[in-house]
Amino acid sequence: MSHENTGGENFAAMTDAWSAMTRGFLRTATAANRAAVSAMVPAANGDRDSEGDRIVPPIPSIEYSDLDWQFDRTVDDPDGISVGDTVTFEKALTDEDVRAFAAVSGDTNRLHLDEDFAEETRFGERIVHGTLVSGLISAALARLPGLTIYLSQDLEFSGPVGIGDRVAARVEIVESLGNDQYRLETVVRNEDDDATVIDGEAVVLIDDLPAE
Repeated sequence: MSHENTGGENFAAMTDAWSAMTRGFLRTATAANRAAVSAMVPAANGDRDSEGDRIVPPIPSIEYSDLDWQFDRTVDDPDGISVGDTVTFEKALTDEDVRAFAAVSGDTNRLHLDEDFAEETRFGERIVHGTLVSGLISAALARLPGLTIYLSQDLEFSGPVGIGDRVAARVEIVESLGNDQYRLETVVRNEDDDATVIDGEAVVLIDDLPAE
């Protein structure tokens, strides 16, 4: 594939998709974490069928773009949600993601943006913003069936994510709290380093989707 022909188009697509995501990020924040990234939903088995036609996303209220995202879930019916159900969302966090996040959030820490500066730190290289990494938890939660609303989030960061690393967020329902509220275990792993980088738990409310 010619990067000369497609590089500009890919960068524009990435920027547009990330801008849309971060607009949702600011809309869906909650009291516990006002900086949680909102929904990005590809189709469960890829975003195009064998003939190249776009597949309707399994969560029709959310749009998605043609990026290298993956997700998997164990439940499709909101009425069937129960303890043990899981959702996993995975994507690479690129340089474009980091720079777009810095521009939108205002977090211009040189550790994330300046290679020469970052090389002199304990990490030896630029790393992804921690809040950007944890935002993939929100992306996973958004893929639960129904309308997921964050109520709280506790996080512990245990390792960095380098620019371009592939990261997977996994959420598991561990307790039903009643009134459509659930407590979930939330884990983010750096798949390139085979290491857990965030551990914690969240509480969410799952409403019915509005009638269309």
